[in-house]
Amino acid sequence: MAIQQNPFGQVLVALVTPFQADGEVDWPAVEKHIDDCIQSGADGIVVTGTTGETSTLTDPEKIKLVEVAKSVAAGRAKIITGGGSNETAHAIELYQASEKAGADGVMIVTPYYNKPTQAGLLTHFRMVADATDLPVILYDIPGRTGVPIKYETILRLAKHPNILAVKDAKGDFSEESRVLNQTDLMYFSGDDANVLPHLSIGATGLIGVTANIASAPYRAIIDAVNAGDLHTARDAHQRLEPLVRAVMTHVPGTVAAKYILHGLGRIGSPRVRLPLVGPEEWEAALIEDELALVADVPGVDLSNFRPDRNAAAGGALPQIAGTTR
Repeated sequence: MAIQQNPFGQVLVALVTPFQADGEVDWPAVEKHIDDCIQSGADGIVVTGTTGETSTLTDPEKIKLVEVAKSVAAGRAKIITGGGSNETAHAIELYQASEKAGADGVMIVTPYYNKPTQAGLLTHFRMVADATDLPVILYDIPGRTGVPIKYETILRLAKHPNILAVKDAKGDFSEESRVLNQTDLMYFSGDDANVLPHLSIGATGLIGVTANIASAPYRAIIDAVNAGDLHTARDAHQRLEPLVRAVMTHVPGTVAAKYILHGLGRIGSPRVRLPLVGPEEWEAALIEDELALVADVPGVDLSNFRPDRNAAAGGALPQIAGTTR
C-alpha cells in the first residue's frame, strides 16, 4: 500500500472538557489544559469526543471548543473534532460547522443507540465524509455504541477519498493487520493499555485519555517506535502501566482523568456533567492506590497530588441541556 501523508499527528489527546463547579465550561482552564498537553508533546488534540463529554455539551459549546483549541494550538498541533451524532443530518451540521470553525479533521463515531446495520453505517459514514473536505477518522468503539464496524465495511469505506484513518477501540489485532495490509488507512490506538501493541503491528499513533495527564511518555513511545527502538518504547510503556490502570479501570476515563488533573492542580474543578458523577469513596481509594505505584513517568509529579473527594462528588446539571440543537 502507498504511504500517505498523516494530517492528524501521532500523539493525540482525547481532551477532557474542564468544567467549573456548577458544570459550566471553564474556558480559561480549557485554554491552559490544551497548552499544557501540547507543550508536553501532543501534536493533536481531539475536542468534543467521548472523553470531552460530548453527549452533554451543547452544539455552541462544541463549536467554541474547536475555535478555542485552534487559537491556543496556533499551528503547534492539529485540532480534530469528535463526537458527531447518532442522527446523520445532525452529524453533518456539526462537522460542517466545525470545519468553518477551523478544525483540521473530524472523527466520526459509529452511530450509538440506533444499532444500524452495516449498510446503515456505510451510508452514515459516507454521507458525513461527503459533507466536508476535512480528513476523516472512523471511530470504532462497539463497547459504547453497540455496533462494530465490520472488516468488510471498513474495506469499502477505505475507498472514500476523505476517509483516511480508524480509531480502534475494538482490540481485534488480527483484523487491524488485515486492514493495514489491504488498504491505505492509518490506525490510531483507542485503548490506552494497548498503545504499544497497536504501534507494533503498524498503527500510526494514539488517541489517548491518559495523555491528558501525561503526553510526554506517549511522545517518547512514538519517537522510539519511529526510530525502531523497542527497548525504549517498552520501558516507557511499562512505566505508564499503573497510571493507565488508575485512569481507565475503576470509573469512566473522563471521571478519573479529571479527578487526577484536579488533584495535581492542573484544572480548577473535577466536576463532570450528569449522568456521570465523580468517584465514590471506594473508587477514589482504588485510583489513589494505583497512583501510588506510578514512578518515573515524565511530566507527572505525584508528590504534589492532593485529591479532593468532596469536590469530585456528584455531577452537575448545566444551565442549558446538551441535547439542544
